[in-house]
Amino acid sequence: MALDILGTFPVTTKGNRYVLVLMDYFTNWPEAIPITDQEASTVVEELVPTWISRYVVPMILHLEQGTNFNSTLFTELCEFLGILKTRTTALRPESDGMVERFNRTILNHLFLFVSKNQTHRDTHLPLFLLAYRSLDHEVTGFTPVDMLFGRTLSLPCDILFVRPSDTPSSPNEFLNNLEPRLESVHAFARERIKLASQRMKTRYDYGATDHHFNVGDEVWMYNPKGRRGLSPKLQQNWEGREGS
Repeated sequence: MALDILGTFPVTTKGNRYVLVLMDYFTNWPEAIPITDQEASTVVEELVPTWISRYVVPMILHLEQGTNFNSTLFTELCEFLGILKTRTTALRPESDGMVERFNRTILNHLFLFVSKNQTHRDTHLPLFLLAYRSLDHEVTGFTPVDMLFGRTLSLPCDILFVRPSDTPSSPNEFLNNLEPRLESVHAFARERIKLASQRMKTRYDYGATDHHFNVGDEVWMYNPKGRRGLSPKLQQNWEGREGS
């Protein structure tokens, strides 16, 4: 699963400035939790009850390049639960494209509803998540609800205008129906994900440029450094030989 922090935003009426984003790579099931700060203790306090106790302990946790994820608390939690930490490539947030696309979707949604009064954005996240989880994903072809629970999510409009589906007569009947459905959904989704990965690789390879360097070649090195009192946008971030 992936973990990212979206912000900084103006402080809401509940004191939140950030959004903690959690997302499963296979099912695309998302969580978006308003948080007050980026401290490791805050992230852990939300990660455990919101995801670990509710769904499952992830095998791999893919993180952004934040120093808070190197804290002793966060490291010990991952070691205790047997979670392998991986990181996005430095200076390349697009290396975690799934979460970056989801973050853009959140921002686009919030822009439509809170562009004038941004202090109430917390109240819009639950219904945004409801809508996102109910939509077919462009890669898997299924909704996140289908992928995770093997069933269609009933929305208020369905209750009003559609006849409720037949309820299984027993837990055993429900499980007997659920297992083959999940197997079928996941098998189809894996094929869709495989095809999407191949298309992405083809597009990347088409525009990629391969550079070959030899020992002794003079090159420029990209090395951005923040300097107090200077705007990063006006700094020279490339380093080379003195005088070059």
